[in-house]
Amino acid sequence: MLSNIRVILVGTSHPGNIGSTARAMKTMGLSNLYLAEPRVEPDGQSVALAAGACDILKNLVKVDSLAEAIKDCSLVIATSARSRTLDWPMLDPRQAGEKLVAEANSGPVAIVFGRENHGLSNEELQQCNYHVFIPANPEYSSLNLAQAVQIICYETRVAHLAQEAEPQEIVEYPLVEDQERFFEHLEKTLLSTGFIIKNHPGQVMVKLRRLFSRARIESQEMNILRGILTSIDRWVEPKK
Repeated sequence: MLSNIRVILVGTSHPGNIGSTARAMKTMGLSNLYLAEPRVEPDGQSVALAAGACDILKNLVKVDSLAEAIKDCSLVIATSARSRTLDWPMLDPRQAGEKLVAEANSGPVAIVFGRENHGLSNEELQQCNYHVFIPANPEYSSLNLAQAVQIICYETRVAHLAQEAEPQEIVEYPLVEDQERFFEHLEKTLLSTGFIIKNHPGQVMVKLRRLFSRARIESQEMNILRGILTSIDRWVEPKK
């Protein structure tokens, strides 16, 4: 199950952080590392700071975008600061670990860490189901990348051990690529009914993404919603 939990670093600019992340992951039993849009390659410094976790470096996956890294995941949690204007469902590290472990039983899930200097963009954050905030000392909240990874990986391991003691029911959730198809279908239908106007869309789709992320609908529920949208499309089309 832990092999289904994907740690994704976006736009990493320091090779040492890649090695330190590998070490943080391996100490907690995680092994699946992705680099999305990396600005550097793993090097000797990465190997040195990995401190015995070179197998994770050897098997890491490099992709060109966050979207590519998460397309086959059913759950994506992004690390974020509370001060952002983007209001998204928030988790603390313990809740994040519990959700990652619960859903990793049925397929790939991901925890996403942003760039060292400015984190994740709002566009990238909107691709994720939840945001996780580490409640560090507000007078000195400076965590480096590997420290943040270590905290989330620790909480994930704690949740994993708890689940081994008390197995939970497995629920199937739609993959990110299926979620994106749903949002595309939803927007197309709302445009066809005139609920949103193409040249003046406002924030409707952003708010709807937030709503469905908060609701965390299951695969069968999403299929029902797609069916409803299709029935609306059939009713609207002849009237155009």
